[in-house]
Amino acid sequence: MSRSSRAAVHRHGSQDLDVTVVDVADPAPGTVLVRMGASGVCGSDRHVLDGDWTLPSPTVMGHEGAGTVEAIGDGVTDVAVGDHVILSWFYPCRRCTACLSGKSYVCTGSRSEECLLPDGSSPLTLDGERVFPYLTVGSMSEYAVVPEAGAIRIPDEVPFDVASLIGCSVATGFGAVVNDAGVEAGTSAVVVGTGGVGLSIILALRLVGANPIIAVDLSEDKLAAAREFGATHTLVPSDGLAEEIAAITQGGAAYAFEAIGRVQTIESLPSLLAPGGKAVIVGLPPEDSPVSIDALALAESGKSLIGSNYGSTVPGRDFPRLAALYLAGRLPVDRLISHRIGLDDVNEAFDAMRRGERARSVIVF
Repeated sequence: MSRSSRAAVHRHGSQDLDVTVVDVADPAPGTVLVRMGASGVCGSDRHVLDGDWTLPSPTVMGHEGAGTVEAIGDGVTDVAVGDHVILSWFYPCRRCTACLSGKSYVCTGSRSEECLLPDGSSPLTLDGERVFPYLTVGSMSEYAVVPEAGAIRIPDEVPFDVASLIGCSVATGFGAVVNDAGVEAGTSAVVVGTGGVGLSIILALRLVGANPIIAVDLSEDKLAAAREFGATHTLVPSDGLAEEIAAITQGGAAYAFEAIGRVQTIESLPSLLAPGGKAVIVGLPPEDSPVSIDALALAESGKSLIGSNYGSTVPGRDFPRLAALYLAGRLPVDRLISHRIGLDDVNEAFDAMRRGERARSVIVF
């Protein structure tokens, strides 16, 4: 059996989404049917729409999602009907070496990036044609079917719009600071790019006690938001950016985070660091975007450059932790949301993102 679901569908060659009706299958063994409450509109979705990344097509977009469990397949024990859940866009297989060593964020058995369930199937069709859920989530739809490992139970008190952002941008930013960089209280940090992920990084830096926190962006509106979220200094990119940061930090930042995904800004990260500093690539560039780094200078100064994938998030551990921080008033995720929209407004939200407008748009079902 299946049910009808309004969804935002993308096909190769178009930057726009078609809001139409797809068929969603009942949950198979080991999977969960979720009635969506909210879906974030994320830059990773835009990469697909703009042709930067290649994925199967047609695709129901959206990978930041939260909702209510409507039905469960045979063998599912982690969640029950009626539970509120956040969806993870990288479901772990729970069997590979990485998963068994606690590093599910580099699971080698997941089929998320193929946009497929563990058995190689998709739960979605449109007029008899197979449709792929983006990263095996497809949250821009009234209903989604996901693997049990990709649905993480959270308290009912967390609003769905907040929960959806915890599922990607907040977890990515928080994890980059806490899991990957290990930022210590009182140490300096610079964040290049203050969109949704960049603001999440700033929230996490403030939470762990970093100081000073320097935000860098071209947009004065985004820099104003960065100050609201905890940046102590804001700068506009310039040829003298490294010198300005050195003056503020007395020699360079201890940590630098790139939250845009631009080759030029990634290449500039080491210059913003003090000797022994750590730079973290959080923003994801288009496919086939090599970066040039002066390896000798990096080594001689004892600096490090690391990649952060999903903030090394372990969803079953980190989503409830972030939800608890929100409920305690220590992580004001709701303040990241600048626009709450309907599904029919999704193309306008992506156009605003391309213009560098808005903090975060969230589709509310």
